[in-house]
Amino acid sequence: MPESLLRHRVVVTGIGTVNSHGLGVDAFWSGVMNGQSGIGRITSFDATDYPCQVGAEVRDFEVGDFMDVKEARRNDRFTHFAMAATKLALTDANVDTTKLDSERFGVLVGSGIGGMETIQKQSRRLYEMGPRKVSPFMIPSLIANIASGVVAIEIGARGPNYGIVSACSTATHAIGEAFRILRDGEADIIVAGGSEAAITELGYAGFCSMKAMSTSYNDCPERASRPFDKGRDGFVMGEGAGVLILETLEHAKARGARIYCDVTAYAATCDAYHITSPDPEGKALGTAITKVIKDAGLQPEDVDYINAHGTSTPYNDKFETLAVKRALGDHAYKVMVSSTKSMTGHLLGAAGGVESAVCAKAIFEGKVPPTINYEEKDEDCDLDYVPNVARDAEVKVAICNNSGFGGHNATVLFTKSV
Repeated sequence: MPESLLRHRVVVTGIGTVNSHGLGVDAFWSGVMNGQSGIGRITSFDATDYPCQVGAEVRDFEVGDFMDVKEARRNDRFTHFAMAATKLALTDANVDTTKLDSERFGVLVGSGIGGMETIQKQSRRLYEMGPRKVSPFMIPSLIANIASGVVAIEIGARGPNYGIVSACSTATHAIGEAFRILRDGEADIIVAGGSEAAITELGYAGFCSMKAMSTSYNDCPERASRPFDKGRDGFVMGEGAGVLILETLEHAKARGARIYCDVTAYAATCDAYHITSPDPEGKALGTAITKVIKDAGLQPEDVDYINAHGTSTPYNDKFETLAVKRALGDHAYKVMVSSTKSMTGHLLGAAGGVESAVCAKAIFEGKVPPTINYEEKDEDCDLDYVPNVARDAEVKVAICNNSGFGGHNATVLFTKSV
């Protein structure tokens, strides 16, 4: 069969995460499996006058541990997180980048917003000091694609490289597109995921003005993110990055890599309904779930676990539940569904990176993290959300869902490697 027609198996061999639980997959996995909330009062700015005063911040982060400090000053915090997550993932995968074919080594690390901190700082300089005081590094540090470029320069990856921007679906789209590139034989190994650093005054002002964020739990931040619970009142912002090392099975085996799981199918759809509100019938997301199951050659009954988008907003959780029912039918009531945003907050464009990591670990470890703060059942959200306590369970098939402003949906299906 010609190489152009050969479809390769794609596997996950490395995980790198940066979030409020700490640096690296071990700290992250321990946090979510123990049901620990990474959400607290905002410390990076004075949030007293903001309706939402809580978030899942990355603390004790030293960018100099992951990139040259001078180079770091020329880049936004979201790029710092992307670099850290990439290096942690490469270490986890035991990859020696000097031994790779650089032209078949890719990077697809996106961001939903990009350099929010840079936009805020440089706008202040413009209005307070004039145009000559605006940094010459402003544009290259704020554009959302720059994380992929800076990471590629650092690790010598000359293969497929671009930055996907699809709001909160970004990282899932990046992982899915990387899967397709590898499946079709256009690369051997790709760093894929997302990064976000929007916990700033401007970022909070914008989301608070939309009335999208939680405002009822400022005095008890750890309870603020409560996906699928009847008392949910908005999302809680998180920050950080999540990336996976994806390889063709042949490449992974040739270097003796440990394999977490296979990436088996990917779908992208659009609600075509509203710029910020999800489709109240859950049609397009349901279609994405149905498509990945079909493309994987599976049946709805084969799905063991779904890491839901589960934002803790009244509309998303209700309509995502409906989408799962559309796709799985009666099996929807038997599948385990959890939202780790209850602990990490919503990492926006990086959400699918850390949540795909959860799917890979759930398959590899045979354990499913909980949805914490699930206290009162909502009649519209009546599935098994793995409430409050992690569960030991064999997971052979896991799905990661993410949806973003603009109506973007992305779904990736992972399977146990055999």
